[in-house]
Amino acid sequence: MGLRPDLLTRRAAGVASTTLALLLSTAAVGVVPAASAFSAAPGEACVEPADVHADARIKAGGAAKHEPNELTLAETREREADLAAALRERARFRTGAGASTLAATVTVPVVVHVIQRDSTRAGGNIPDSMITSQINVLNQSYSGATGGAATAFSFQLQKINRVTNPAWYPIVQGSSAERSMKTSLREGGKNTLNMYLGELSDDLLGWATFPQRKLSSMDGVVVLSESLPGGTATNYNQGDTGTHEVGHWLNLYHTFQGGCSGQGDSVSDTAAEASPAFQCPTGRDTCTAPGVDPITNFMDYTYDSCMYQFTAGQASRMLTAWNAYRAA
Repeated sequence: MGLRPDLLTRRAAGVASTTLALLLSTAAVGVVPAASAFSAAPGEACVEPADVHADARIKAGGAAKHEPNELTLAETREREADLAAALRERARFRTGAGASTLAATVTVPVVVHVIQRDSTRAGGNIPDSMITSQINVLNQSYSGATGGAATAFSFQLQKINRVTNPAWYPIVQGSSAERSMKTSLREGGKNTLNMYLGELSDDLLGWATFPQRKLSSMDGVVVLSESLPGGTATNYNQGDTGTHEVGHWLNLYHTFQGGCSGQGDSVSDTAAEASPAFQCPTGRDTCTAPGVDPITNFMDYTYDSCMYQFTAGQASRMLTAWNAYRAA
């Protein structure tokens, strides 16, 4: 696949009783959900599932040998079975008294937590302008404005929360400090995107949790602050780490999930890919299945300047997962 020449310019600018199919094709508008069987009741703490699956993004040549939370085949099968079960439960819930009509578009409220060591830029104190630029990139990427399929999602910044705490800096994936940080700071319901920005551990650009039926305080995305538009992370400073991690938060796997065999990323219109693609390779084809590697997809590992699209299948999968897990 070739590169879009306008990418850099773009970055600079900035079941109801009817059928289960209703859940597969529509979504609820993103407002904080009322208490239900699918969320914590008022005054209750978020439920902490025994296992919170997550996925990440790594720099080319990074020291990390593999993703700290890369899903195994068994874990992906577990997640797919859970998605089917969640859809069945939602179908029954939607037929009950007071069931609401699902809308076709979703506005996701975003709460951004800037984790700082101190008040300096080197200590994590990035300007608000970088954050608003990141929200613009999310909206462009998920609307299809960059050349991919349009999705149902848009993003609205609700709050920037700045926290100076050296004990949480850098943010270390899987640490007790990460759990303390998120438990202390997370806001909103299952539909609220909490984004944590700061310096990260282990050459990671970011990581995210997948959606679950019970809300966890760990829910959200963590992103290297200098990967935001205008940041100092060379080749990764156009905002697509945020795009990538929000994709996981909306239930997308990597394009190389499962390699050349099995169900791969559970999306039919992304070609099979044996391993992550780094930098901006041309003509890469690592599997015998039809299609060259989807190196321009937001869910691969290529440079920000090289990735610009979601597929229609990915857009459908995200909407299905929203209806199953995050809709009010």
